[in-house]
Amino acid sequence: MSESKIHTIKEIAQRISQEDDRRSRLSHTINELLDERHQVLVGFCELAAMEAAKSPLDETLPKLRTFMQDLVDYTALGHFEIYQRIMDGKERRASIQALAHDVYPVISRTTDYFVEFNDKYDGADDDDSLLPLAEDLSLVGEAMASRIEKEDMLLREMSNQILFKKN
Repeated sequence: MSESKIHTIKEIAQRISQEDDRRSRLSHTINELLDERHQVLVGFCELAAMEAAKSPLDETLPKLRTFMQDLVDYTALGHFEIYQRIMDGKERRASIQALAHDVYPVISRTTDYFVEFNDKYDGADDDDSLLPLAEDLSLVGEAMASRIEKEDMLLREMSNQILFKKN
């Protein structure tokens, strides 16, 4: 076998390896996002139950802070690891680009709302600061439902692309 054929085979093997690494990273990121989302939903349900039961401030505040941190982590992971890459034009697959164009405005609005929620309750330290919490949690729940619907469409397409190696 000639040196040029060996070099060509090595280049092809390297490209395949890089593509497999990229798919593996994306698969890991999708799984991590779903795990973060699950954690947010559990925290949301626990916090909503505490609010409905009128739990004492010293129990509610730590749960609220944990929920807010989980919400920020989940939102940031999706934004910086998935959506930003697409919006920056680094996504090559046309089906994902087209779908992202349709779903990203909804996802972006929910991100803005989650940041506003976090800012509103960041300094909460007394019962008065938590008076609108039940209503705000209801709005967070609606935003989560909307985000999950759109996010799942995009994640499903990305996962299909990984499984079937479409380009």
